[in-house]
Amino acid sequence: MALYYLETSALVKLYVREMGTDRVLALADRTAGNRFAILALSKIEFRSALRSRERNGEIPAQIANHLLDTFDRHMQGVFVTQMINDFVLDIACVLIDRYTLRAYDAIQLAGFMVLKDAAGTEVPVFVSSDQALLEAGRQEGIPVLDPCSNP
Repeated sequence: MALYYLETSALVKLYVREMGTDRVLALADRTAGNRFAILALSKIEFRSALRSRERNGEIPAQIANHLLDTFDRHMQGVFVTQMINDFVLDIACVLIDRYTLRAYDAIQLAGFMVLKDAAGTEVPVFVSSDQALLEAGRQEGIPVLDPCSNP
């Protein structure tokens, strides 16, 4: 049993079949007993990712709406949600100064770092498919997992 922090590129894989989906679904298998954390901001990023796929013709509107409804229900009980506060934003600023990260990516990594500090002895794993974000995580000495890489 482990705690996995799903950055949005990994979170989407729970709902939309793409490279890395099988690996994330294996982590989410009930028999594994894993828990999942997400950043509150993921609600917006997830919606943006699904609507983009809808607009590109990859997902019909009805399916996108169903997935968004399912995700909203999961936000209520499936995921541990890391809130965004001034402390998270301050850490994100430091991360932007250290690494070439987009603003939301820095906030995602900062959210993980705050969760990690609050988790005590349970060290969560940062899960992402964004290579720049994974490299920044490695540089910070945190455990990372790229669901698109070979196990």
